[in-house]
Amino acid sequence: MMMARMSENTFTMRSWQEDVVSGAEDSPRYAHVHATFAYSGIIEGTSDCDYLLFYPGADADSAGTTSPGLERIEGSVDGRSGSFVIKHDVGFDERGVTGTWRVLPGSGTGELAGLSGAGTISGASETMGYTFDFEV
Repeated sequence: MMMARMSENTFTMRSWQEDVVSGAEDSPRYAHVHATFAYSGIIEGTSDCDYLLFYPGADADSAGTTSPGLERIEGSVDGRSGSFVIKHDVGFDERGVTGTWRVLPGSGTGELAGLSGAGTISGASETMGYTFDFEV
């Protein structure tokens, strides 16, 4: 298994479209987000991501809960080309975003067929760090 350090790996938000699905702005609610990201480091490429975010009240704080997401990344991992899908569990508060993610079995294509692994995300801006422990 290969491990990638967070300081060397980043992803940057390219777009973020958030729409409230249910609930009023000042009450518990959830929203759908479609976002795109650009990756650099051990992962080089671009992605499309969809999150379901939970807000317990008026502020932007997930109150200790996590929200799910699915993301399809196209590009390369450690120089191997293809695509794969990851499942996120993210939390957020006034300090930023933290989360874990894992590669969905069977989602790898091209030279990434058979890819498995997991990672973390952390940051408080449009560019965040990530780790990735993986096997191909």
